[in-house]
Amino acid sequence: MRNERELDWVFLSPAAMLVPSERTGLYRTGQDHLLTDGQGDSRISLEDFAVAMLDEVETPKHHRQRFTVAY
Repeated sequence: MRNERELDWVFLSPAAMLVPSERTGLYRTGQDHLLTDGQGDSRISLEDFAVAMLDEVETPKHHRQRFTVAY
């Protein structure tokens, strides 16, 4: 996909731990690497992962690239 020049694609990756929890609406984005917090944990709730996905659909910020989300 990285060599594709006509299609504007995006690939969203969750944190290492994708867990059911409450929606906070807060998350960080990163590029093609795993995001971790100060303790080395990588997690996001299913609810906030969905928010991040919809945010990208409604206001695209990533084009022809993979990005990841986590707390």
